[in-house]
Amino acid sequence: MSFVVAALVLLGALTMANLLLTLGVVRRLREHTKILDATTTGGAIAEFSATTVDGVPLTREGLAEGPEATTVAFLAPECGSCRSQVPALVEWASAQSRDRTLVVLDALVTDPADLVEALNPVARVIVEKSGLVAGAFQVSAFPSFCLVGDGRVVASFAEVSDLRAALRA
Repeated sequence: MSFVVAALVLLGALTMANLLLTLGVVRRLREHTKILDATTTGGAIAEFSATTVDGVPLTREGLAEGPEATTVAFLAPECGSCRSQVPALVEWASAQSRDRTLVVLDALVTDPADLVEALNPVARVIVEKSGLVAGAFQVSAFPSFCLVGDGRVVASFAEVSDLRAALRA
């Protein structure tokens, strides 16, 4: 009987230790998320030069200016999370001016032709193998969605739904 009690006490102590460690990891992840957001959000966009799939040259200065933010999406065709965001992105971009939505597709690994076909009617699309545009925005993960205004990244997100929430706030 005393063996069972000792085992239960030990199990309870291990469970509490596990809970405390998990809470510590969650706190640390929140700190790292804030650090990552700070490096992307609010940062000036570096100079870049690219050409859309329509043959139109685009630079940092070519991003739409004014009171409305420009949405810039970074997707990779081999990324499952990116592909799952495409329908919502098409819906989002359809409600915006085409000049206010830019999609940068990474073509380093996989040909993004199907994504170009889906997104080009509603957004300006750049297909790049060099990563220069993503580098200018300091993008480190796909998918990434940025709101840009006055030559700076105003906000960045991992999902299209977060764009809607940010503009409502």
